[in-house]
Amino acid sequence: MTDVSPKEGTIAYFSMDVAVDSNIPTYSGGLGVLAGDMLRSAADLQLPMVAVSLLHRKGYFDQRLDSRGNQMESPVTWSPERHLQRLAKQVTLTVGSRAVQIGAWQYLFTGVSGHSVPLIFLDTDLPVNDSSDRSLTDFLYGGDERYRLCQETILGIGGVLMLRALGHKDIRVFHMNEGHSALATLALLEELNGAARERGYSDNQVESVRRQCVFTTHTPVPAGHDRFHSELVCQVLGDVRASVLSDILVMNGSLNMTELALRFSGYVNGVSMRHGEVSRDMFPNQPIEAITNGVHAATWSAAPMAALFDRTLPKWREDNCFLRYAVGIPLTELRLAHAQAKRELLRQVRWLTGSQLDDQVFTLGFARRATGYKRGDLLFTDIARLKTISQKVGPIQLVYAGKAHPRDDGGKAIIRRIFEAAASLANDVRVVYLENYDMALGKLLCSGVDVWLNTPLRPQEASGTSGMKAALNGVPSLSVLDGWWIEGHIEGVTGWSVGDGANSGNDSAAEALSLYLKLEQVILPLYYQEPDKFAQVMRSAIALNGSFFNTQRMVSQYMRNAYAPSSAARAKDFD
Repeated sequence: MTDVSPKEGTIAYFSMDVAVDSNIPTYSGGLGVLAGDMLRSAADLQLPMVAVSLLHRKGYFDQRLDSRGNQMESPVTWSPERHLQRLAKQVTLTVGSRAVQIGAWQYLFTGVSGHSVPLIFLDTDLPVNDSSDRSLTDFLYGGDERYRLCQETILGIGGVLMLRALGHKDIRVFHMNEGHSALATLALLEELNGAARERGYSDNQVESVRRQCVFTTHTPVPAGHDRFHSELVCQVLGDVRASVLSDILVMNGSLNMTELALRFSGYVNGVSMRHGEVSRDMFPNQPIEAITNGVHAATWSAAPMAALFDRTLPKWREDNCFLRYAVGIPLTELRLAHAQAKRELLRQVRWLTGSQLDDQVFTLGFARRATGYKRGDLLFTDIARLKTISQKVGPIQLVYAGKAHPRDDGGKAIIRRIFEAAASLANDVRVVYLENYDMALGKLLCSGVDVWLNTPLRPQEASGTSGMKAALNGVPSLSVLDGWWIEGHIEGVTGWSVGDGANSGNDSAAEALSLYLKLEQVILPLYYQEPDKFAQVMRSAIALNGSFFNTQRMVSQYMRNAYAPSSAARAKDFD
């Protein structure tokens, strides 16, 4: 049995959602998928790490779409008992006016060498708790502000309590993945002062917590950072804890969880080079670094592509840098592997929707959270133009997927507009929208389409990882220059840009025109008339993007820069 007992010098990783697999619906999208991939690579690299999240018994939500694209949501039904190990330990945390018991479940991420990283899911659905408290860990990103603050209290403070109860006494780094777990810093302060916390904290104690904490911010716009009114903070955390927070932070009537994490973290980073710049502009007095996101290569490579890598790059699973040598993969073998992945996607499309797409037709994919800034409907700005391109240059078919948050009416409207466009295009351009986008569907899409489309408003794409998954599978991107694509884009080599350079303003009409021109004049002629040259772009996407934009490289950067910053003593511990 794998040894998962507490280790000396452990790194504790906190994330509100973590993507394990499609049968464990404790994630909503990119943040959770990134967290899961981080833990998979930590296991591969034998890093002493333990992770904490919430159980989310009712998941994010189950999406159903009617014939007009109207989204309907329902709770997800799943059984933790079938997938996780229940742990015996429980801790007690005061939330509001009541003492809430918190239980725990465990999942193990096991790496290529057999090393395991445990993920601890916190759960308040215990018979001893009040009925309203039992539901506090049910819904991911659901409920009102009080529900969210209660969840973030359980994750941050309850997470530290649970780790200590499980024997993790020697944690040297507490890594907060986004601000949801920022209250972990308050728990660490309380450990320094014990029951005397009402007397306040010294600068030395605050600095002691800062030396232990790392914070990764993923949000490039001010409105995306969690804020809670001071009155609500008093109600949920109690007067003493609220008073401590107001003494340490200038709250101005509300608690900003990002500012709390920034105040108590010795190392802070954004998730792409561009996002680091944006974050420094948002918080000008903060030294914010950048570590660009990645994806777990072995998880997101489709079976035909992984088999090709196993034959031609046999050490790629242990060392993703070997993907650089994909430049030597024969183009014929690459095309065959992609064709298998494409047929598998189209089989799934037919099973899910009844639509039979053609595996010989150029297929464009778009699968993201449906929300305004991602502009999922940009391709349909000029439907007549899209029809003409398909008729005169080469046929096109489109596969879409993505959920809108239940309270995001703008996102839901985008889904409806895509359905309307699909009806207008009829048989000129086949369009399908797959409901209930999850990890399994994401893997099929990223590997089975021919080009990956991404059209965010700049600079609102902090990083993005779906295009990285596509690149691993030899699927080049056609994307606005934002997030990771600024670093990964080489025009005509790893893919193509939409619009002008990364520092120009947003102009949806101009970007739509650029999108049509690239399809009409470059991509479709290459695909239909020069398949070898198109395959060379596919191969370069693997060799240049797949070999770098992976979590193995990302975790190694965290080890060097965040977990052991300018400290020979810390760095030595990883030798």
